[in-house]
Amino acid sequence: MSSPDGKEDLDNDDGEEAGERRLLTAPHGAAGQRLDKVLACLVADISRSRLQQWIDAGSVYVDGVPGTVRQTLCGGERIEVFALPSPEQRSMRPEPMALDLVYEDDHIVVLDKPPGLVVHPGAGNWTGTLANGLLARYPQLAAVPRAGIVHRLDANTSGLMVVALSLAAQVDLVRQLQARTVTREYWAIVAGAAPRAAVIDAALARDPRNPLRFAVSRSPRARPARTHVRCVRTVGQGRAALSWIACRLETGRTHQIRVHLESIGHPLIGDPVYRRGRQAFVAEASGARDACARFARQALHACRLGLVHPEQRTALTWFRAPPPDLRDLMVQCGFSVVDQAVVAFG
Repeated sequence: MSSPDGKEDLDNDDGEEAGERRLLTAPHGAAGQRLDKVLACLVADISRSRLQQWIDAGSVYVDGVPGTVRQTLCGGERIEVFALPSPEQRSMRPEPMALDLVYEDDHIVVLDKPPGLVVHPGAGNWTGTLANGLLARYPQLAAVPRAGIVHRLDANTSGLMVVALSLAAQVDLVRQLQARTVTREYWAIVAGAAPRAAVIDAALARDPRNPLRFAVSRSPRARPARTHVRCVRTVGQGRAALSWIACRLETGRTHQIRVHLESIGHPLIGDPVYRRGRQAFVAEASGARDACARFARQALHACRLGLVHPEQRTALTWFRAPPPDLRDLMVQCGFSVVDQAVVAFG
């Protein structure tokens, strides 16, 4: 989905941005000019020398084919630019760490991210991230944008992620995400009796009152967001009710599930940012009050992931039950079969 400035996310799970793709059209007046010169005019915020590096690295496509620096344009071509890491990003150091691998081959890796693990280096978390661990296990990812990561999970959200082991695989997965053909399903425990089925179609923008939050917005800068919700089971009644729900994403905006569920009155248990005060909803829930009060993160887990393999072109699907902390919470709240691949969406 294009943003107002013409840029596109590679994707962003519940989630966070994982890169940038720019879709451009060569002006008809560019006939006879070199690709790098035309790009320098179209992408004024990136130096020509850096654009040339991206072209040489194969991350610039002209009508679906990798371009060359000296390629002469006719005008009207469709140009895709996939941003490569800056020198600062390339200096990110490998750091060995244990990774819970669910699937691995020469093209992609699917892993189960534990809660508390930050995906990318950033302010306050320059080391010890998933990207650092991936670089240690797969040295070839030093040449792939974002260490091959094509979608992110919040630090305190657990669950399945796919990582590309080559630029070609990354581009293919990015296109699947943009086409909304990747299945991304989450389990969440929320306050209140959730509806049996719902579609939340509400654009999101950064909250002007708190830069750490996002909110449903009608601002021209708000980005479209759509979440499908199914209620698996509800325990308790009224203000004491708790619901186990499944969510499927069409888009992947920052904090999308957390914001959307709060917007319909069903905040996630344990969420430190969105409606923390509404933990009072479960104050009367039998056997659940203490468990919810102790739960130290948002009760959200990416349980199911489905995609088409970028090389084999076969459809693949994986499921992982929640980690021990969320599983224990669910059991103490009165939910069962938390280790099984419950089918919420037919």
